[in-house]
Amino acid sequence: MLKVFFSLCVLLAGGMLHSQTAVNAVTIPIDSAGFFMQKGLLEKQNGRRLESLKNFERAARYDTSSIAIITELAAAYHDLRKYGNALQMYKKLLAIGEETPALYKQLMQLCYQMRQNEEVIVYAEKLRKLDPSEKVSFYIGKAHYETENYGEAIKYLNAAAKEDPANAEVPYMIARSYADMMNYKLAIPFFKKAIELDPKQNYWVYELGLICYAMHDDKNALKYILEAAEKGLKKDAEYLENLAIAYLNVGQLDSGVAMLNEILVKRPSDLNILNMVAEAYYYKAKYDLAIEYWDRVLEYDKENASALYMIGMSYQKKGGRENTEKGITLCDKAIELDPSLASLKQKKMMAGL
Repeated sequence: MLKVFFSLCVLLAGGMLHSQTAVNAVTIPIDSAGFFMQKGLLEKQNGRRLESLKNFERAARYDTSSIAIITELAAAYHDLRKYGNALQMYKKLLAIGEETPALYKQLMQLCYQMRQNEEVIVYAEKLRKLDPSEKVSFYIGKAHYETENYGEAIKYLNAAAKEDPANAEVPYMIARSYADMMNYKLAIPFFKKAIELDPKQNYWVYELGLICYAMHDDKNALKYILEAAEKGLKKDAEYLENLAIAYLNVGQLDSGVAMLNEILVKRPSDLNILNMVAEAYYYKAKYDLAIEYWDRVLEYDKENASALYMIGMSYQKKGGRENTEKGITLCDKAIELDPSLASLKQKKMMAGL
């Protein structure tokens, strides 16, 4: 009986040893690329993005050429907005032979996001070569636009408009390309098309108003500048100044001056704005008000010969012997301060002949 029991123990021990050997044969070493790759995938599945990244990084240290590991590592970097690291990993995939449309698309989009314009063009062209159906013209067009290569930008953006007619940014960039080349007439229809596609873009409406102003289309300049504010554009000092000019250009003196005075509340010594108000009153024959604002210029800049000269001209415009004599005296004093103003006096004298 004892002998039978001993034989049974030997058999059981042998079985356990065999079973443990089998387990060891399939267990992944805890210091291997595979171990950390599996751990990283598990952490990724559980939504622990940072922990998954750490494990993919450990896996990559053990195996520097595994396409699967580098792919997961690149995606993890990208997911955590570590774009520089992600780009490095995507380029590494390319270097070890992973040349696919999906990879080129990822590289193109990431370079676009990081404003690496020359590389955007390179990867977009390679992507289109592998997959002609991919819509890459927008990326190439914008890359050329960002580098101020407007001829190529317009060429590719026109192609992009056919690939994606609903993309409002396409006609906007074409408009800006023409505007940057000061070809305002060609820019206007593309601004209008962009705004039609995306009416909420209040700054595009504002830019259209400025383009109209540059073309001396004062009525539409005022229209679009006002419309931009109605759509939510911030009424900062620059906006108010341009709105004031638009009002003045269409002859709405009171509205224009009101805008300029609104700026002067916060910027009381802004000589440019003070001069604009003074000139507006001067050309509307409101000479006393013009003198008042040029006097304010002299308060901040006592040697401002131009302001002194225009005060003199205002007195002369008012008429009457006393005003005329005072005006001439002030103009002569201004010319003493700045002899270049004598040319204005000569023009006035020639105009009176």
